[in-house]
Amino acid sequence: MNHTTEPEVINSGDPSAGKKYLVPFILVVCLFFLWGMAHNLDSILIPHLKKACDLNNRQSTLIDTSVFMAYFLMAIPAGIILKKWGYKASMIIGLLVFAIGAFLFVPAANQLSYTTFLVALFIIGCGLTILETSANPYAAVLGDPAKATSRLNLAASFNGLAAMVAPFIGSMFILSGKSYTQEELAAMTDVSRNSYFMEEAASVKMPYIILGVVLLVIAIIFYFVNLPEVKTKSTDGEAKGSFFGALRHKHLRWAVIAQFFYVGAQVCVTSFFIRMAQQGGGFDEKTAAYYLAIYGLLFTVGRFAGTAILQFISSHKLLSIYAAIAVLLSMVAIFGNGAYVVYALGAIGFFMSIMFPTIFALGIEGIGDDTKPGSSWLIMSIVGGAILPYAMGTLIDLNNDNIQIGYSIPLVCYLIILYFGLRGYKVAHK
Repeated sequence: MNHTTEPEVINSGDPSAGKKYLVPFILVVCLFFLWGMAHNLDSILIPHLKKACDLNNRQSTLIDTSVFMAYFLMAIPAGIILKKWGYKASMIIGLLVFAIGAFLFVPAANQLSYTTFLVALFIIGCGLTILETSANPYAAVLGDPAKATSRLNLAASFNGLAAMVAPFIGSMFILSGKSYTQEELAAMTDVSRNSYFMEEAASVKMPYIILGVVLLVIAIIFYFVNLPEVKTKSTDGEAKGSFFGALRHKHLRWAVIAQFFYVGAQVCVTSFFIRMAQQGGGFDEKTAAYYLAIYGLLFTVGRFAGTAILQFISSHKLLSIYAAIAVLLSMVAIFGNGAYVVYALGAIGFFMSIMFPTIFALGIEGIGDDTKPGSSWLIMSIVGGAILPYAMGTLIDLNNDNIQIGYSIPLVCYLIILYFGLRGYKVAHK
C-alpha cells in the first residue's frame, strides 16, 4: 500500500543535480519494490498459513490485521524518527526492522507458531511504515521540484511491479499445491498430519531468509553511500491547521471514510483471491497464484491508463465510474461460477488502481491550512486494511466456508466509494 507524505520542496538551480541524485534515487526505488513485495507476499501467506497452522478464515486474516495495525500505530513514531534523524538514518532503521521481521519467520516455522508469525508480520509492518514515511518524501525532493510528481509515479510503478513478481515467487517457493479437507486431515495419523503441517510451514523459511539478507545488504549500501540529506523549508510557512479541527470539512470526513473502505476492499480482494479462485473458479492453488499475478499486472496497467484518462475526465467522475464497475464485478464474483469469477476479480484490480490517490486528492482539496492534518487522517485511514478482512473472514466462516459470499464486504466498500465520487467529494462553499 502506498501512502504519500506531503513532499518538502528543494530549490535547485544546479544543472548537474540530476546526475548527483541518480544513485540515491535508484536506491529509493529499490525500497518501493521491496515493500511492494512484502505486501503482495501476504496474499500468498494467508492461504498458505491457513493450511500450515490449520486456521479458520477469520484467524487467517490476522495476517492483514498485524501488518496494517502496525501502520496505524507506527505512523506518528515514524514521523518523529524522520524529523529527529533524517532521511538516511530513517531508511536504514526501516530496513533493519523489516529484516528482523523477515528473519523471525524461521523460528515461527520451526515452532509452527502462528502467534510468532503474527509478531514477525507486525514487526515487518513497523519497518514498512518507517520506510514509506521516509522514502516517499525523499523521492520527491531528490531533484527538480517541478518533476517531483513524476519521480513519485516512477517509483510507485516499481511498487506495482512487485504485485506481479510476488505471486510468481510465492507460487514457486512457498505454495506446495497440496491441500486436504478437514475430513482427510482427521483420517491421517498424528505423525503424518504433523509432518504435513511442518512441511508446509518450512517452505516460507528460505524466501524470507533471502529477503532478510537482501534487506541487510541494502541497509549496508545505504550506510556507505553518500546520500544527500536534503535540508528543506515548508512552502506555506508554519502550519495553522489542527488535527481534529480538520474534520470540520465535510468532504474530508467523507474522504477519510472512503479511504478506510477502499484500503479494506483492496486487502480483502487480494487476501482471499487464491482461495476464491480455487473455490469459485475451480483452479488449483498454483494456477490461482498465477492469476493473482495477472491481477497485479492489471492493477499496474490501470495506474498508467487512469493517469492518461484523467487528462480528459474529472477525477470524481472517473472515480464514480470505476466504483460502479467494481460493484458490478463484485456481483459477478459473488453470484457467478467458473473462470468468470476469477476474471472479475482480476478486472477489479484495474478499476481499483486509481482509487487511493484520487480519494486522497479530492479529500484535501480546498482545505488550506488543514491540508497537513487532513493528510494525516487520510493516511491513518489505511487501518481499514486491518479491520475489514477480519470481518470478511468472519462472514465466510459463518456461511460454511463460502468464500464468494465474503465478497459482499468489498461490494459494500465500492458502494461507499461510489457515493463519495457522486456526492461526498463536494467542497462546501461558505
